[in-house]
Amino acid sequence: MMSRVKSEQLFAEALKYIPGGVNSPVRAFRGVGGTPFFVNKAKGSKVWDIDGNEHIDYVGTWGPAILGHAHPKIIKAVQQTAEQGTSFGIPNPLEVTMAKLVCDALPSVQKVRMCNSGTEACMSAIRLARGFTKRDKIIKFDGCYHGHADSLLVKAGSGALTFGHPDSAGVPAAFTQHTIVLPYNDVDAVKAAFEANKDQIAGIIIEPVPGNAGLYLPRPGYLEFLRTITKEHGALLIFDEVMTGFRLSVGGAQKIYGITPDLSTFGKIIGGGLPVGAFGGRTEIMDYLAPLGPVYQAGTLSGNPLAMAAGIANLEELQSSGAYCALDERAEQLEAGMKGAAKAANIPVQFNSIGSMFCGYFTEKPVHNLADAMTSDRERFKKYFHGMLNEGIYFAPSQFEAGFISTAHTAADIDKTVQAAAKVMKTL
Repeated sequence: MMSRVKSEQLFAEALKYIPGGVNSPVRAFRGVGGTPFFVNKAKGSKVWDIDGNEHIDYVGTWGPAILGHAHPKIIKAVQQTAEQGTSFGIPNPLEVTMAKLVCDALPSVQKVRMCNSGTEACMSAIRLARGFTKRDKIIKFDGCYHGHADSLLVKAGSGALTFGHPDSAGVPAAFTQHTIVLPYNDVDAVKAAFEANKDQIAGIIIEPVPGNAGLYLPRPGYLEFLRTITKEHGALLIFDEVMTGFRLSVGGAQKIYGITPDLSTFGKIIGGGLPVGAFGGRTEIMDYLAPLGPVYQAGTLSGNPLAMAAGIANLEELQSSGAYCALDERAEQLEAGMKGAAKAANIPVQFNSIGSMFCGYFTEKPVHNLADAMTSDRERFKKYFHGMLNEGIYFAPSQFEAGFISTAHTAADIDKTVQAAAKVMKTL
């Protein structure tokens, strides 16, 4: 067992000053039990806690660390930029460079607006869709997370066509009355929602590959169907690519699946480890934003030079280094090894993956949506999580989060991970 005395002491102190001791809920380990550890160093594929324990990291700051932690080109870019100032609140050249990189990588994005988080990006994209279409209702899907804006913290009602109910205290029901929540991968539910709300739906927002309920994939033809039905009804299709953008490919999930959404949201990787969000789409839609149009959106720190410098370095390295081939190779090695470990231990596991994203569910049932994901044995996952952590392997402290591979993960890292999984699964 690894000693975590210093982390336990620091968490006890944090509880006195920070709600729950953390600044984002999943970090509190409530989904797995126990006490979270505190990190003071990260490099490459590894993180080190304040007790000196080393872990191979498959969280990667929840996705952005696609090149690994503290990549030298990103660190250098931030250092050089910081010498000129950390924030201006005035246009800076790096904003234009970043915008060009995003627009060049994604044909669906003709113009892009920077913000500071994925939550801001999704909130702004929905406001823009409503303003552009002059309609109020939005369709979202169970298991897809689009940030903690009030109208998006919604769970499904008693029937597929009912308005959603707030999924958080502090969110008035009136704020969610225009949000329709449907099961993911269910074509008939979408058809019925459009039929029941004719000329009222501004758009659909969806994670093309949901990564916030673990990870599951769209069924063949599902995204194509959403593209078709939104066009037929004059609604916009919004792809939330905060996780998948530049992670699955330079062109994100929309390139892999050959879909052209009307609007897209981004974050994670385009920040290179710093707080960045963005949303973009067709010129005619984006020009509805202030100062050109009537839809207001703003942010003092949007386009912050440090964040732009880090993101530019990240994107340029991804596009010039053959990174995606390396990521695919490591992902295939991990998937084969983990499936083999589960089989040898005679434990039912559904291992879902695409590119460098993955999730293992302890269930015999194939996972295509949130209801399927909920069949996973969470008690078994808790034991697995802590067993792997004690072996120096850090996965997300929740059954319902995706894992991420970086270019810094080596074949030896994967081998060690698989060996640890084989050992731990025999004890479950």
